[in-house]
Amino acid sequence: MPEMSAATDLNDARYVNLLSFKRDGGEAKTPVWAAPIDGKLGIYTAGDSYKVKRIRRNPAVRVARCDVRGELEGPWYEGTCAIVEDPAERARILEALLRKYGWQMRILNFFATMSGRAKKRVFLEVTVR
Repeated sequence: MPEMSAATDLNDARYVNLLSFKRDGGEAKTPVWAAPIDGKLGIYTAGDSYKVKRIRRNPAVRVARCDVRGELEGPWYEGTCAIVEDPAERARILEALLRKYGWQMRILNFFATMSGRAKKRVFLEVTVR
């Protein structure tokens, strides 16, 4: 069987386990929704989440297919993660997530907007090596 590339493996994954590194070098794994965009993965999360704090400190990450509970369904891929500040790029990531997750993403987006959480969102861009 040929080796699967990260793009092929992760683009259609329902959940992606995002592993970031703690200050002491320990690992923290979080299952997230991720959508392919320009050869990278676009993710959104709460701006005050610990994963954002870890990524600000250290952009090195690993990503792998997983289920909703974070149980791995594929190999880990090394990568780097950047926090996206540009409003146009943030909008592109949101659109990619809306295309991939459809009505579920729209419902979450609606309630996040109604509660004010949408303003506190952070968009992440993962480049997989």
